[in-house]
Amino acid sequence: YVPPQIPTIMPAPQRPPGCPPGLEYLTQVDQLLVHQKVELIEAFLGWETNNQYVVKNSLGQQVWLAAEESDFCTRMVCGSVRSFVMRLRDNVGRETITIARPLNCSSCCFPCCLQELEVQAPPGTGIGYVTQEWHPYLPKFTIRDVTRRAVLRIVGPFCHWNCCSDVIFKITSLDEASVIGTISKQWAGLDMEMFTDADHFGVRFPMDMDVKIKAVVLAACFLIDFMFFEHSPKQ
Repeated sequence: YVPPQIPTIMPAPQRPPGCPPGLEYLTQVDQLLVHQKVELIEAFLGWETNNQYVVKNSLGQQVWLAAEESDFCTRMVCGSVRSFVMRLRDNVGRETITIARPLNCSSCCFPCCLQELEVQAPPGTGIGYVTQEWHPYLPKFTIRDVTRRAVLRIVGPFCHWNCCSDVIFKITSLDEASVIGTISKQWAGLDMEMFTDADHFGVRFPMDMDVKIKAVVLAACFLIDFMFFEHSPKQ
């Protein structure tokens, strides 16, 4: 018998002036690791369940637990394009980030209603948006502040599935000339890739980036997972 391990948690740093409550963790990181929890019902029966994630820093210390909220019918009918609310709670159970995704179209043939996320921190206070941009074959997104002013771009690859290698989405300047970070879907091994939807991501950004924009970039990671990696090959 091996007793379950208690996760190592990231100590809460002092919150600087102007930093939303709960985002003080982001002042000390330039990388986050996002691990989706394996859902046994989904793996064996194919029933779509609410996604859950653990967000860690580069030392493997737990920062947040992220839990999707959506109803069963929405998950089964709409699948990966479903609307949801994602709630991120810190290590004392305080909800610090809320991510809301409305039900929009996912087809490039309908550029008028593409994907979008609203990010709030604390809940009820908007800090930014992630909006999908139309492109005939590349996944592109814009990171926007609370006024919807464009701040950064995210550009993904043409192919979203690479055997035995990571899939890299670049975080760039608005003109896409400079790469300042990445969102990488990490190869989890053949068994995990074939038989589950449990994905692992790494998010990198500059240490001195505004914590609100860091939180919006983290939200973009969840949207990318739903849009491009929610369907396992067995399905």
